[in-house]
Amino acid sequence: MRNPENVLNSLSKHSKDSSYKFERLYRVLFNEEMFYAAYQRIYSKAGNMTAGADGQTIDGMSIDRIKQLVDSLKNETYQPAPSKRAYIPKKNGKKRPLGIPSFNDKLVQEVVRMILEAIYEGSFEHTSHGFRPGRSCHTALISIQKSFSAVKWFIEGDIKGFYDNIDHDVLISILRERIADERFLRLIRKFLNAGYVEDWVFHRTYSGTPQGGIVSPILANIYLDKLDKYIREYINQFNKGEIRKGNAQYKLYEQRRYRLAKKLKNEKNEKDEKVREQMTAEIKRLREERNKFPARNEMDSSIKRIKYVRYADDFLIGIIGSLEDCKTVKEDIKNYLKEALKLELSDEKTLITNAQKPAKFLGFDIFIRRSNDLRKDKNGRTVRAFGHVPVLYLNFETMRKKLFDYKAARIAVVNGKEVWKSIVRTYMIDLDDLEIVSQFNAEIRGFYNYYSIANNSPAINSFYHIMSYSMYKTFARKYKSSVKKILTKYKKGGTFKVAYENKKGKMLYQSFYHEGFKRKKNAGATSCDTIPRTVTITGGRNSLMERLKLQVCELCGATDKLEMHHVRKLKDLTGKSDWEKRMIARRRKTLAVCSKCHAKIDPDRRIRLN
Repeated sequence: MRNPENVLNSLSKHSKDSSYKFERLYRVLFNEEMFYAAYQRIYSKAGNMTAGADGQTIDGMSIDRIKQLVDSLKNETYQPAPSKRAYIPKKNGKKRPLGIPSFNDKLVQEVVRMILEAIYEGSFEHTSHGFRPGRSCHTALISIQKSFSAVKWFIEGDIKGFYDNIDHDVLISILRERIADERFLRLIRKFLNAGYVEDWVFHRTYSGTPQGGIVSPILANIYLDKLDKYIREYINQFNKGEIRKGNAQYKLYEQRRYRLAKKLKNEKNEKDEKVREQMTAEIKRLREERNKFPARNEMDSSIKRIKYVRYADDFLIGIIGSLEDCKTVKEDIKNYLKEALKLELSDEKTLITNAQKPAKFLGFDIFIRRSNDLRKDKNGRTVRAFGHVPVLYLNFETMRKKLFDYKAARIAVVNGKEVWKSIVRTYMIDLDDLEIVSQFNAEIRGFYNYYSIANNSPAINSFYHIMSYSMYKTFARKYKSSVKKILTKYKKGGTFKVAYENKKGKMLYQSFYHEGFKRKKNAGATSCDTIPRTVTITGGRNSLMERLKLQVCELCGATDKLEMHHVRKLKDLTGKSDWEKRMIARRRKTLAVCSKCHAKIDPDRRIRLN
């Protein structure tokens, strides 16, 4: 069997060649090593311990289980199970449907995803940032900061129910342009038509991608890559002009300043200091008057530009042009989506916004800042500090919503004004001190990590202030004390700290976050998406599959057929049983065990599966 890295790298060599047809892809699914690599990639996700419609989870993974899966693919008897429908709450009080596939289906989908990524990654447009290796929300936002300078208008793209409305026939036809393997396409069709189970009732799916499916993001990117390429061609036709005409007022003052400066230079032997001072003052005045005007005519209709960035089904368009241009662009995109992709652009949510007012994209307010403030660039030249520069702004409503999500704040009315008030997080009172501080730290760091690229990132101090007092009040409630006494007890050297003992009996301290919220200009390198890479396969002597292949039970030493026992979280283990002690000591959520030991660990498992 070929090494998965070699297989995927071989496919990726032809990725950039859009005319290349990939054949015999289905045979890649006969390679058990591909499934070992897929298992290694996805095993750590806690959701794998949630049973799908078939009642199975990742627990009990074995070499035999993979062989059976491969055999069913070889004879094409493999049939994905319908996903189990669940609902998760949304911020607006509504619920969002979520599909829970069986783990066997997750494993097959991951292999298919790796193959598709190797085929398509090299041909995707640079304007696409969602669910791609090395791309993230941050790379999309940084791209806007770098390329959207001087735009006059924004178009906030919103596709109605995108993931639910992907047309299966259109998707398969798009895939068929690059893939000449009908068996592989039939497998993808099976995933699309698998349906879902809700309240023990099966529902067939006629459109959309599998909810919660590993393969869904890459299929969505393949689908919308058509839009990306359409807009690329549209931009080439729309853009015109090389440089704006000069501004007459700016030019007038600059000419006067230049002539006077030249005169002053040529008359350096002028002995009358008063005259020289007057000329210098006039030059300064002319420079100040000049800087009140842009160097170029901002209303020059001979210059037109379109900028475009997409993250998943959200996209933002920046336009240098007129309002009528925006309406035309919006209508053309709407027609293309309808005719070519059978999707509907929401007229209500696809807003045209003046660029000096905020457009919303990926949780940020984005607008173009105009200012006459001047500064020196790295070459010593005077430039406008914020002239027509895109600003990424964290608004206070976003912070407030997040505080409400955490149940860390409420709205109070003081002197007729609404103010934020920190509150006790009662559901955390039963946690130990270390867990409380660690939870608050994780939430604060997570919020800061995402909004660290905001131009006003120091505004997170307001969020931090509410969160910190919510934590103090939680401690006070837990110990039936006051905030003042809690601070006296836990603050050391101005920092809130809790003491804890590690496994070796050493006393350590966990500090509450106190590192500030300075803006990170280079945060675009930080990945916000959890996307595995295509050509790099993690493993080694301690990898899951290597442990299974040894065929030695890590509890009793038996050489019987092994299964991998999984737990959702290590912290849920009490350490009372021998197997729990082994997992805690090794800091692993997995344990390779024989079938007998596995039955002792989880005696009800066989009953659940049967």
